[in-house]
Amino acid sequence: MESKKKSYGRLKICCLVSSLLLIIIIVVLVILFFTIFKPKEPHIANRYVTLERYKAAWPELFLNFTLGIGVTIDNKNYGGFKFENTTAYVSYRGNVIGQAPIAADTISARSKHDLNTSVTIFADKLFRQDGNFTQDFLRGIVNITSASTLHGKVSVLSLFKAKATSLTICDISIFILPQQALSICKSKGGGYASLDDKEKRNKRERREPSRLSFLIHTETLLISESQIIN
Repeated sequence: MESKKKSYGRLKICCLVSSLLLIIIIVVLVILFFTIFKPKEPHIANRYVTLERYKAAWPELFLNFTLGIGVTIDNKNYGGFKFENTTAYVSYRGNVIGQAPIAADTISARSKHDLNTSVTIFADKLFRQDGNFTQDFLRGIVNITSASTLHGKVSVLSLFKAKATSLTICDISIFILPQQALSICKSKGGGYASLDDKEKRNKRERREPSRLSFLIHTETLLISESQIIN
């Protein structure tokens, strides 16, 4: 009888110790989850925006082009980031003029993933429907915006899962005569990402020559400089 009491007492102590250890482990995991392992929104950095195919004509006002867009998704989490199928949209003054699908994928913990896509823009309708587009085209610079949102989940230690969303918006300038594209992008996950510093330094220089080059062609287009500015 006495031996049974001792066994019961040891079992009780063992259960208490086990329960205490389990509570400590849970508390530690929760603390780690909200500190070191706290889910972070992946950061999207723009690598390039290029004109892959381009066709413009005067005076019938014709413009079709394909934008090649490359971004790098930086997953700084200690767990994989799995995002769903999504779409990249290109808009002009708030109106969507093109879109491209982005296939679902998974990015490993603490790693980067390059993502490339392209969007073809048929601008013929814009000349007929939006007078601002015609004016921008004649000035030699068309400004558009691309936006994409990645919705997914971050899995930490195969125990915790949290939703994560990363948004990137790019302001893109299309230079008609030089057939060039410059972009500045902002990512919700970590600030600004854009072209390299050399491209940034040359941005202002490129804007002015493109305007001067366009004005040289005004005689051919039979459009005066005052009409272009207005």
